[in-house]
Amino acid sequence: MQRRTVLKAAIVGLALLVAPVASGLCGTLRAAELVMFEHAGCPWCQMWHREIGPIYPKTDEGKQAPLRRITLAPAMKLDFVLREPVVATPTFVLVENGKEVGRLTGYRDDESFWGLLGVLLKQLPPAS
Repeated sequence: MQRRTVLKAAIVGLALLVAPVASGLCGTLRAAELVMFEHAGCPWCQMWHREIGPIYPKTDEGKQAPLRRITLAPAMKLDFVLREPVVATPTFVLVENGKEVGRLTGYRDDESFWGLLGVLLKQLPPAS
């Protein structure tokens, strides 16, 4: 019995340590991510993956808003709120705290992507 009580206390203690981090109460965490909606036959998505994909996680932008890829499908269940439906691929949605901050629809070339992404990232509140 005593062993079970100690185990319960340890689990509760761990939960108390993890809860502030998981709920975003720690000011050092940034909940932003860049969600890329794509589909397999999209030539613009493939071009983005060739030109930007390999370097994105290594960039300041990629560290500020890590990439999450989602295959666009009808009646998708998302864990964040979109301002409006995604209708084209690629669409890049900047998400923070479960809500869309803004988006980029389409991909033309690397120069325009980085420029537009920079403007989009400025909409995030400053990191604490």
